[in-house]
Parts: sequence; structure tokens; C-alpha cells
Amino acid sequence: MPDDGYSSSKKKDGYWDDVCGQEVSKTTRIRCMMQTLDIRTFVVLFLVIPIGFMGVYFHGQKITYFLRPLWQSPPKPFIPIPHYYHENVSMESLCKLHGWKLRDYPRKVYDAVLFNNEIDMITIRWKELHPYITQFVLLETNSTFTSIPKPHYFAINRERFDFVEPRLTYGTIGGRFKKGENPFVEEAYQRVALDHLLKIAGIEDGDLLIMSDVDEIPSAHTIDLLRWCEGPPPIVHLNLNNYLYSFEFHVDHSSWRASVHQYQKGKTRYAHYRQTDYLLAESGWHCSFCFRKITDFVFKMKAYSHTDRVRFSHFLDPKRIQDVICNGDDLYDMLPEEYTFKDIIAKMGPIPHSYSAVHLPSYLLNHEDEYRYLLPGNCIREAG
Repeated sequence: MPDDGYSSSKKKDGYWDDVCGQEVSKTTRIRCMMQTLDIRTFVVLFLVIPIGFMGVYFHGQKITYFLRPLWQSPPKPFIPIPHYYHENVSMESLCKLHGWKLRDYPRKVYDAVLFNNEIDMITIRWKELHPYITQFVLLETNSTFTSIPKPHYFAINRERFDFVEPRLTYGTIGGRFKKGENPFVEEAYQRVALDHLLKIAGIEDGDLLIMSDVDEIPSAHTIDLLRWCEGPPPIVHLNLNNYLYSFEFHVDHSSWRASVHQYQKGKTRYAHYRQTDYLLAESGWHCSFCFRKITDFVFKMKAYSHTDRVRFSHFLDPKRIQDVICNGDDLYDMLPEEYTFKDIIAKMGPIPHSYSAVHLPSYLLNHEDEYRYLLPGNCIREAG
């Protein structure tokens, strides 16, 4: 064939076939590999796989939570205890409705909490429970569960709680400040210290002990019922209405970690996990991340045991947090923690707005000017 200055693709392919069968340079080997890839393989290697890795990096927790029904079975269901109450029904009748008997005198009640910085929540909690509590027990430390130093916020604001001072047992404990340690280890350490503080407060066998976080608030009538009636289980979990950011966003009725114990020396240990199968219905409110200031949201996100959920620094951006609050979205951009695909899909997306403020803590409604940010229609928070 005459050399006319042009070469055909067939001739070029043959040339590369000859070259690729020999010892060649690294650059040439790459070219040889590239020419063997068809378009589908190219798309998989250089488009699908990288996008997949990026998706896992940015949304790994969502993928894991969505697939939860495949790798984790739901826990054993609780045994529900129906809860009867009306302000015009006598305590004797209420005990009888539950299948219990009225005691000759009420049990003593101890309300014990670990305190971080929730000044408003502890105020609403103690005002709700005040008539029925024998001793308020509060433990404060100079460290968060994640070993971040913090002031003694309760001590700084103690004058606001004169109404409980005669019945207050307050204690402090130094943080261990072990960086990199699992936050749940520090949390367990503080709960053991709270056990010791309860003994100082004078708790005795048969007294009632409320075990719950500050934002898990039992209703006053629930505690009054349990202290007056003979017959409730020695340990009962409280089924609380579950809210997020304020009482505008009602998540569900699934909060159960709060519990009430008939104290037994040497046996009762302060804990925040499931300790019985019994669950008393409609027992109060759980208002999670219900803070007045954006800076409180940032502090909590960095301080509590699930700090690993702050996967990206922009999660702590104040403008983003404000938008999340008003939309009812998730601060950590996570899917619901459910055990069936049906429940996960049903709860995906923002929490619907609620405009009901019925059956909320009475102190909150009596002081709505001070706590307006917790009521429906008031999502804007103070900056700090």
C-alpha cells in the first residue's frame, strides 16, 4: 500500500496490539488497559464507584439506619399499664381503677438527675414535681461526657431555685478528662457518683426514686399516683410524649427510658436503660434539645454521648441549626431509629408542626412570656 501520509484505525489498532504484547513503559501499559475498556466498564469504574464511595462517606449513617431492619430485630415489647387520671376523680378511685389499693400514707419520693446546662428544663421539671418530692438530688460536674470543660451552671444560677433549697441535696464531682474515651464510660462514672449522693440524701428502702434525664419530665399526677397506691410494679418505666426542639414538634409516644423504682439498698442502681418490661402509659413529657439559645444547641451537640453524630463541621453552623429547628428537621441529618421499613419510611422527612398546647406542664403555661420559645409558633431562638 502506498504511503500517502495517512494511516487507518485498523493499522493503528494492529500497531497497539503489537506493542501491548511486549515489554512496555508504565504509560504505555495504561494506554493499553484503557483501550480494552468498553463504555459500560468505564462508567462503572470512573462514575458509579466514585459516586458510591462519596455517597457512603456523606450518607453512611443514613444507609446504615435504613438497613437496620435487616441486621437488628426490635426489642421485646413492653407490657403496657393503662393510666387513668382526671382531676375530679379521688386518689382512692384512681388506685382502684389500676387494680391497686390506696396506702395509709404516701411513699417518700426522690428525684435524682445529672445536670449539664438545662436551666429552663430543670425549672419546669421541679415546678411540676415540687408538691410531691421529698428530696431533689442533683449532681453536677465540671466536664461534659465528652471531656469538654464546663462551668457549674447550676451553682451559678442556684439563687433561682430557692423554692427547693430546703429539700435539695446538691453535689459536684470532678470530670476525668480522658480524651478519646467512649463518652458512655464518663456517663456511667457520673451515674455511679449519683448513687452515692442519693445515700447522702437519706434515701431508704421502699422510697420511690425517679431515674430520668432533666428533659424527661414525669407529670405531677403520675408521681402522686405511684406514691399513694400500693400495687405498682417495683420498677416501672414511664411512657412519655416525645417532643423535639419545643412542644411544637411532637415526634411520637415512644420515649420510655425514664423510670420509677421502689428503692432497695444494695440492689437499686441509677441507670438510663431498660430495667423492666412494665410501661405506664401517658406519664409525662420528653422535650429533647429544647433550648432557648443557638449556642446551647452547639454546646449540647458537642457535649453529649452521641457526639460522633456531628460528622461535618457545618452541622454546627448557627444559621443551619436555626433553619433545622423551624423546619422540624434532624440536627444530624439522620434517618429515624426504627426497626421496620414501614416505620422508617413513615417517619422520614420533617416532623409535622403541632398547634396543640393542651396537657403541658402547668408552670410552662402559667409563665408563657418567659418560656414562649417552647410553645407552638415560636421557633426563632436567641443567638447566644
